[in-house]
Amino acid sequence: MSFDELPELLTIREVTHLLHVHPNTLRNWEKEGLIDVLRIGPRRDRRYEKQVIRKMLNQ
Repeated sequence: MSFDELPELLTIREVTHLLHVHPNTLRNWEKEGLIDVLRIGPRRDRRYEKQVIRKMLNQ
């Protein structure tokens, strides 16, 4: 699946695979304010906007 085929909101697993980082790295980036995270549902699951991840990949 290409990047463009991914949904607009990505799971932590999808993002860790794309960026080649550990899930805890993403959680730390969130705490440090380096990446914005959306929380959805009653479990407050993390979702990342595809456009934000695309910018990170292009840097």
